[in-house]
Amino acid sequence: MAVVVVLLLYGITIFNELTKEKILVEEGWSGIGTFLQQRNDLIPNLVETVKGYAGHENKTLVEVIKWRNQSAAAATPDEQSQAEAGLNRAMINVLSLTEQYPDLKANKNFLRLQHSLAEMEEKLNQSRRYYNGTVREFNQSIAVFPKNIVATSFGFRSFEFFKEDETARIAPAVRFS
Repeated sequence: MAVVVVLLLYGITIFNELTKEKILVEEGWSGIGTFLQQRNDLIPNLVETVKGYAGHENKTLVEVIKWRNQSAAAATPDEQSQAEAGLNRAMINVLSLTEQYPDLKANKNFLRLQHSLAEMEEKLNQSRRYYNGTVREFNQSIAVFPKNIVATSFGFRSFEFFKEDETARIAPAVRFS
């Protein structure tokens, strides 16, 4: 009888640990979502500022909005990674317009938005690292004995890592001079 009680208490402890780790993963994903929303809120302002100087660059601006909307609609890390890759490429194209429009490059509003966007990207990177760390801890926990028995019994499933886009390994040729 004592062995059954000890095993039950041990199972409850493992269940509680797994639940806490799962909550940390969900918190990490929520943090990414918060920073993505803030960044997505900045992008239309940046596009409008660029439009004032380079309105005829419509294709570039439409591409940014398209990827921004896909980023906002993404529900999984994989969907978000794909949207991020497209948005990053589109933003590089927008920011490269500053070379063609010196007045835009000197515009205080554009410079402020560009700085805010850079800060937001750093916060996003920190959030992605935190999320991936919590995913790693959780996935490890549900993979090892004896936690894997409890995890399987209660339907705990592994989470996807937030992956970088393959093109992220190639440095973009952008100059902010």
